[in-house]
Formats: sequence, structure tokens, C-alpha cells
Amino acid sequence: MRPGSNGNDHYMNLTNESEARQQIKEAVAKYYHDFKEKKDDFKPGDRITYASRVFDEKEMQALTDAMLDFWLTAGRFSEEFEREFAKWIGVKHAYIVNSGSSANLLAFMALTSPELKERRIKRGDEVITVACGFPTTVTPILNYGAVPVFVDMTVPEYNIDVTKLEGALSDKTKAVMIAHTLGNPFDIEAVRNFCTKNGLWLIEDNCDALGSKYTIDGVTKYTGTWGDIGTSSFYPPHHMTMGEGGCVYTDDPLLGRLILSYRDWGRDCICQSGIDNRCGHRFDGQFGELPAGYDHKYVYSHLGYNLKATDMQAAIGCEQLKKFPGFVEKRKHNWQRLYNALKPLEDKIILPKPAKGSNPSWFGFMISVRKDSGLSRNDITKYIESKNIQTRPVFSGNLIKHPAFDHIRNTDAYRVAGTLDTTDYIMNNTFWVGVYPGMTDEMIDYMAKIITEAVRS
Repeated sequence: MRPGSNGNDHYMNLTNESEARQQIKEAVAKYYHDFKEKKDDFKPGDRITYASRVFDEKEMQALTDAMLDFWLTAGRFSEEFEREFAKWIGVKHAYIVNSGSSANLLAFMALTSPELKERRIKRGDEVITVACGFPTTVTPILNYGAVPVFVDMTVPEYNIDVTKLEGALSDKTKAVMIAHTLGNPFDIEAVRNFCTKNGLWLIEDNCDALGSKYTIDGVTKYTGTWGDIGTSSFYPPHHMTMGEGGCVYTDDPLLGRLILSYRDWGRDCICQSGIDNRCGHRFDGQFGELPAGYDHKYVYSHLGYNLKATDMQAAIGCEQLKKFPGFVEKRKHNWQRLYNALKPLEDKIILPKPAKGSNPSWFGFMISVRKDSGLSRNDITKYIESKNIQTRPVFSGNLIKHPAFDHIRNTDAYRVAGTLDTTDYIMNNTFWVGVYPGMTDEMIDYMAKIITEAVRS
């Protein structure tokens, strides 16, 4: 600041807030290009992460725009994201939340509503799922008091073994809740037919597969839209990011209203924050055992939560969504390049296989060590990590082996249908590396070189 300046000189020539905002956002763009913009200067030995944010000045400017509003909760950017996301993925109702785990919680809890009558999930009812995946696909089931029924997997698809579904069915089964593994869709046709035949709900945990497509009888749709409810995560490693964030989506208007209620404290009213009496009947209803005319803004039809995202998150998401088709194509390119480079190793390792009828938006590249190879998964991943390349197991491997199950192991809190032999094989022999859109061909080629050394040494 110059001597004698009051700090406002910078804005003396601005006539309104809009001009001030524009000048601030231009400064943010310059900051990005000067200090945050990544250069393609990869050198062998540089860190290769399994995933990372891919963004430019547009996201930083959008975040700044939302910050200058200082609304802080859900608002205009949230509405824009929900509208554009629903349009893009092809559903009628999409609701932004604060994480993919919260999205799974809401998707499940919506199915416990008494408004669903005989189809509601009650405590003690069963939900078919898998033990090889991320825990928050299963956590809502257990926390509510329903019973997850675990079914085995297949390799090299790394998804539910649909031949085991009938064996998992009981008179208590109400739903199937499973994830598409690392971008590879599960056999949606078989699972969907099973659910339709038996009157079951289908929740697609789409957190690791946003942008994947699946075709049934000539109809192609995005994963997450074939079931009753789909969920997505926008955590930084995922297909697109808001930092934290997620989304729950459906075509069913009743399920949409239930999701919104459970997300927003369990309210019966659907008015947005800052809006009152949209229906014109705020003070003339009768609900439960409340006095007649009780303020409808504070009537609770469910025991819900507050799982909204902020407008600052949504503003980032709006810009990420514009880039998203390019992200998907780059993931596919990276996956195919790595697949081609590792194909000569198939005598020692198992390479991933896209599901029949699918067009995956890959989240990662899965590799399994063959049983007869004489190799150790841990030895391979230790070598790869020593070369500054991140590896990951397939999430929990087998969830029921984890300490979180110590207090309920061998109880009736869960059930295993058949065996989990393939699940255990994945737990012991499988790992994955990244194919995120920020990776260059040089990074993919170097990663393939190191994996080859690890396998052949």
C-alpha cells in the first residue's frame, strides 16, 4: 500500500460490484497460471499418484465467485449443478450432498421410509451386497439394523458373481446394493432382472464409475441410472471433484422426495433455505400429533440428517462437469495404453476385463497375481512403491475380515451366501494403479516399465 493510501484506490475506477468481481476473478486466473498450473515435465522417478485433481483457473474462479456471495450453504451453484448433472446423466431428480458416503447413506435410508409401505426396508430385512469394496456401501445397512448378505466376486471383472444371487435370496430380502468396481460395471442386466423378478430395490453405488455406460437390448445409459437410485462421489481422487461432495439421483418422484427429506433434517417441507410457504399452506396443515396449523417448515416426516453440500463445493463441480467428457476419454486412453503395455505379462498376472455390454469410464487399472506364478502381490507392490508409484488394494479386500467386524463376527448381524473364495483371492493377490486424466503417456509408459520389472525380476 502506498503511503497515505486507504487501501481502496485499487477499486476507484470500478462502478459496481460486478466489475469488482470480474477484476478479482481475473487476478485469481493470473494467480493460477503463475503459481498452480502444472507443466508436463515428468521425469522417471517423479511421484506418480493413483489419482489427483485435474483443474484450471475456471474452478478457482468459480470457487471465488461463490466465496464472494458468502452464502456458505447450498444456493444458486448447488441448484445449477443439480440441474446440469441430472440433464447430463439422464435422470429427473439429482441432489447434491457432502460426500459419496453420505450419498450411499441417503440412498439406503430413503428405502426405509414408512411411505414405501410393504416395500420399505425394516430392521432385520436383508440386503444383498459384496464384501470386496468400499465399506460405506455396507455401513448404512449395518447401522440401520438391516442384514447385509455377502456374495462372492468374479475375476477379471472384479464384480458380483451374478450366478450366486439366487442362493442369497430369502423371504427377508428387500434390496441389492452394490458398487461398480473401479469403473467396470457389474452385470446390470442380470442384477436388474433378478431385482425385477423378486420385487427388490436396486441401489447402484456409482462412486467409482461415473461416466461408464451399459447397454441392454440396444438401449445405452450411464451406470447409476439403471437401478432405482444411483450415487456418486466427488472426492478428489474420483472422476470429477468438489473436494468433498457427492450426489444421489433417481427417476422416481417419490424416492426423490424421500432423498430430499432425509438429506434436509427429515423435513416434510420441500422449500429451499431462505424460501417460505411455496405451497401456500404453511400454517393450515395437520401432521402427526402436532397441533393443527403447526409451522410446516418445522414438521419432520423422517428422522433425517443435514448432509447438504455448500455452494463453494458446487461451484467447483459446475466447472468440473463441463470438463467431464474429456476426463472420461483420457481415462479410457490411459487404461488402454497401460493394458497394451502389460499384455505380454499375462503368463504371470491377470489383466482386467470390461464387463459384457459395457463401455467403462475407468477409475483404476486392476492387476491380479496368478496363483501359479510363484509371485507375491506384496513383493510386487513394494517394488513399485519403491519407484515412487502409488498402488492400492481393491479397497477392503474382504470387509468381514477387518477389525470393524470383530464385535459382530459370526453373529446374525450379517450373512454370507456360499463362500467368499474369490473375494479372499482378490484380498491377497490384487492391486491397482491409477489412470486418472492428469497422467501423460510418459507417465503411463514409465509405470508399465516398472510393473514389468516387478513381475519379471
